[in-house]
Amino acid sequence: MTPRSDDVPQDAPDIEASGTPSATAALSTVRKRPKPGERRVQILQTLASMLEQPGADRITTAALAAKLDVSEAALYRHFASKAQMFEGLIEFIEHSVFSLVNQIVERETSGSVQARKIVSVLLQFGEKNPGMTRVMVGDALVFENDRLVARMNQFFDRIESQLKQALRIAAEAAGSSTPTVDANAQASVLTAFSAGRLQRYARSGFNRNPTEFMDAALNLMVA
Repeated sequence: MTPRSDDVPQDAPDIEASGTPSATAALSTVRKRPKPGERRVQILQTLASMLEQPGADRITTAALAAKLDVSEAALYRHFASKAQMFEGLIEFIEHSVFSLVNQIVERETSGSVQARKIVSVLLQFGEKNPGMTRVMVGDALVFENDRLVARMNQFFDRIESQLKQALRIAAEAAGSSTPTVDANAQASVLTAFSAGRLQRYARSGFNRNPTEFMDAALNLMVA
């Protein structure tokens, strides 16, 4: 799904890479009269922070409004629905991860190195952003709009597609007679491994880091 421009605040990258604003960053956004767009970012920051609580129940707009000390009506002046709020978080995830993936592809000529680094940045992003991880694996999207789940599925499809391209380069360099078949199979395994690690992280209450034994695991899966 392609997001509409009014679904995501233009200054969404102001959300810290850690997924949770620091106390200073959070306090800096609290003004009597927030600047245009500033309140939208504050709403997304707070939603991400609430998602970081292990075992958190479904977040309601009432709970989010209470956390922000505003009315629910105030939320809907900035977002048409809660689904749009989650789309703002998904936009941040997509932008953050694929910006790094594009840099890897541009800088690395080795297909196997590309694949290893793509998996690494994905798992590292999840580890640093536990609230975002709950969105990525779908835990936070239960009972929400189906299009949100579909969009996260597309995110992992894009990851797998990028891995296929990298691993085909590696297979060809290794002299494989079936580079496409080999790359497709390997990309499928790496994508499933990445999604599984992120899911375990979320369901362990963020105790089992997704990067645990990452180098050793990648040595087994990527030559």
